[in-house]
Amino acid sequence: MKRKLALPAAIAAALFASSALAAATVGQAAPDFSLTDLNGKAVKLSDFKGKHVVLEWNNPHCPFVVKHYDSGNMPGLQSKYDAKDTVWLTLNSTHPSHQDFMSADKLKGYLADKKAAPDAYLTDPEGKAGMAYGAKTTPHMYVINPAGMLVYAGAIDDKRSTNVADVKTAKNYVVPAVDESKAGKPVTTASTQPYGCSIKYKS
Repeated sequence: MKRKLALPAAIAAALFASSALAAATVGQAAPDFSLTDLNGKAVKLSDFKGKHVVLEWNNPHCPFVVKHYDSGNMPGLQSKYDAKDTVWLTLNSTHPSHQDFMSADKLKGYLADKKAAPDAYLTDPEGKAGMAYGAKTTPHMYVINPAGMLVYAGAIDDKRSTNVADVKTAKNYVVPAVDESKAGKPVTTASTQPYGCSIKYKS
């Protein structure tokens, strides 16, 4: 009987990390998840089948997120797509052990201060949803069509900076992705490289 050779711990950990953070694929079914909102209510992605869904990964402490909220860009997009056929879900995968972690009450205050308008702000403290999507940065954006297929994944725009002024001249990727999908057209730019702060998963 042959003995199985044990993988060195570092290699095993790296393989586990890469498989755990397996990115969702554009053109395939978006991974379902069930998370709680800031009021403790369970929210499932599959509950919104038949509608367009935008997923936005968020960390209020990240300067790239600050750029898009202080400029009014992200709250403006949330309001723009506040329609019966579109759902905007903001997700926070910061682990409770990280200094950036915020309680539900503090997050409620943050949303009110920024005049943010997502349909729900969902907490993902164990990072299960984030890892299922391969979410790497804040922000990291995804668009899902009514059939539950992922049609866009990547950056919010093409200005990889923390400068608020850059929002005005940036090429937004989420808006055309949603609008083209709603029009029944293929998304012209379906995948881009996300930018921002790394998501603070459990270490």
